[in-house]
Amino acid sequence: MLTEIFPFRFELDTIAIAGASLWSLSLYLAFNPVSEWVIEQLNRWFNFAERSLYTSKLEFERTRQARESQNAFYASLFSIVPFLIVGALCNWGIEIGLGRGWAISMGILACIASGIYELGRRDGQSSD
Repeated sequence: MLTEIFPFRFELDTIAIAGASLWSLSLYLAFNPVSEWVIEQLNRWFNFAERSLYTSKLEFERTRQARESQNAFYASLFSIVPFLIVGALCNWGIEIGLGRGWAISMGILACIASGIYELGRRDGQSSD
């Protein structure tokens, strides 16, 4: 199907995509305060950038709640991008050092460990 659209053929390395995704999920969970900070900064930037598009203060205030909700959604979506980049680098490093199978296996182990860590961290916060 894609060969009908594009006049050339390109290959996607599904193992590398899976490994980078596993590592990025692991990093996103393990560094939850950092991910929340990234979301907050992106949300602030989106709100600031969108304010410059409005000339009327009345129109800006009228649609403020819907725009801020939409910007919060976009910020949470785009916050994974830095973790995808670092996750791809982690996957590549493990793949070079230990081999392709180990990169996926260690990514799964890292996801499990960071998930357990995040559950314990949240439980510790709720008991304080």
